Amino acid sequence: MHRPSTLAVGLIGAVLLAGCSAEPPAIETAQSAAAIGARIAVRDTQLAAVIEVAGTVEPVQQATLSTRVMATVEAVLVHEGDRVVAGAVLARLDTRDLDARRAQVEAGLAEALAMERDAEAMAKRIRALFVDSAATRVQLEQAETGLVRAQSAVRTARAGAAEVAAVASYAEIRAPFAGVVSRRFVDPGAMAAPGAPLLMVEDQSRLRIEVTAAPAVFQGLSRGTAIEVLIEGQLARGEVEGVVRGESGNMVRANILVANLDRAFIGGSAATVRVPNGVRNALVIPASALVRQGDLVGVDLVVADQAERRWVRVGRMLPDGLVEVLSGLAPGDLVLIRDSLPGGN
Repeated sequence: MHRPSTLAVGLIGAVLLAGCSAEPPAIETAQSAAAIGARIAVRDTQLAAVIEVAGTVEPVQQATLSTRVMATVEAVLVHEGDRVVAGAVLARLDTRDLDARRAQVEAGLAEALAMERDAEAMAKRIRALFVDSAATRVQLEQAETGLVRAQSAVRTARAGAAEVAAVASYAEIRAPFAGVVSRRFVDPGAMAAPGAPLLMVEDQSRLRIEVTAAPAVFQGLSRGTAIEVLIEGQLARGEVEGVVRGESGNMVRANILVANLDRAFIGGSAATVRVPNGVRNALVIPASALVRQGDLVGVDLVVADQAERRWVRVGRMLPDGLVEVLSGLAPGDLVLIRDSLPGGN
């Protein structure tokens, strides 16, 4: 029997594809036998069964910065997304009112110190006179009382100076730790009120995912347990920080910590925690065997020494570059590794 050439098969396939509906056939010719490269058999293996619980990623360390004084914002030295070191000045407030108060306090302290020196000198003279019976006990008591009052006035003045210095420190908004400026609430010229947010800083090097589920879901988890998580579709490793009873009496909350030293993830991202739940049978293939065409996912299946495109449904990505196949393949099927095929996809 005469066999059509590879070119003819390709042309016929192209015409059929152009005339078909949006739903492609289950199998289509992809490569001729001459293009077949490395192949691998579909494996039937056991995977850890998981229950997926959705949550949200938040930085472990985050702080909303404010002030304790009412003042005008003089300068904001950072923008959202800027990285800052611990102690860096992020914003300054107008301190003219504080400067005037500081001058008053310093003048009061100087006067109190002068009065203390006079009171000490007076007390010293009266003590000497009292020893020589040249001063009465009443005079001595008055001198000692005057000295105590002068010393008390100095302490009060110093406390006032310390208070002004503390208040003045609130005029500079500093980063409490190294991180990223995630929110900027004010601009120069705005009025800063006590407790009102000015800036938000996050340390994104360590993230926390909080998830809530029925008690049975988290039954096997304890502090330090390693666990898989998906953050915006990317696989990552987490560690259980703790499992506690949730706000609702019939629910339990688990906190998962994820190292993020390369800042690959950001706070507020959607996350899925894969809680172990025994084992199950599954088909797996290397992820490099997958072929993607829009929303479709397929493989090149080896059938009678020919490579045929078969569309499949895949599940979760697995460690070591493997992916789970939910439908479309059977154990023992041979699929091609895409990286080994001439011409790539």
